[in-house]
Amino acid sequence: MSLGVLNNISAIYAQNSLSNTRANLSKTLQQLSSGSRINSGADDAAGLAVADGLAANVTALSQSTRNASDATGLLQTADGALSQVTSLLNRAVTLATQAANGTLSTSQVSSANQEYQNILTQIGNIGSTTNFNGTSVFSSTARNFFVSDGTTAGSSTYSDTVGTLSASSVGTTSGGGGVDFTASSISSLSASSATSVLTALTSAIGDVAYQRGTLGADINQLASAQSVAASEQTNLTAAEDSIRATDYGQAASNLSKYQVLSQTGISALAQANSVQQEVTKLLQ
Repeated sequence: MSLGVLNNISAIYAQNSLSNTRANLSKTLQQLSSGSRINSGADDAAGLAVADGLAANVTALSQSTRNASDATGLLQTADGALSQVTSLLNRAVTLATQAANGTLSTSQVSSANQEYQNILTQIGNIGSTTNFNGTSVFSSTARNFFVSDGTTAGSSTYSDTVGTLSASSVGTTSGGGGVDFTASSISSLSASSATSVLTALTSAIGDVAYQRGTLGADINQLASAQSVAASEQTNLTAAEDSIRATDYGQAASNLSKYQVLSQTGISALAQANSVQQEVTKLLQ
């Protein structure tokens, strides 16, 4: 092998090899410290695209589970309020049954009517003051609840109409029903109107029960959608992790390899430089 001083080819090879080793060592240390195998597009362009897409789906599903939880909370609030309405209506049934009894005095019937009026007022108050997160619960406007990652086929929007609640619309839903207790024949309780009031109360109790049943079905549907979204979120998170996460066993092995290569590369570079120095000694 000829000796020269113009270009130290061995040193150049050693330097290039050492540079590559140090780049790989730096990349491995970054993977170990960050916990991520992909820290830039250059690490794995295709893997990064897939992982980022999965991360976006996971983010959407995470918000979807919160959407479902909020929607469930609103519907449960409505159901709880209607439970109070049912209790009030049952009390009104007792009053109407008492008023229908011909043995009550005029003052006793008047007292029963006063309590009946208070019940109607309280039902109206429940309808106007019950709210969830600052939003009125009882409304004739349909509410849409979105539960999806935005890519899954099939229905992802769930619609529900709780219905209005007031003395003039007790048990009203999007499907109809409801009793108007402001109607002249049942707006007050007396011995003569007791039978009509009792009939209206029985109908209202049935309508409210139907309304609560509809809410219950919607709550169950949302719970199912929330469960599916949570399960999908878990699966997609695992899929993203399998692409993005550092394999610590492999990375630790690479670290040891590149540390050894770095040390031997430094030695090789020093040796290559020493050969050139030996050539210069020949000229002395």
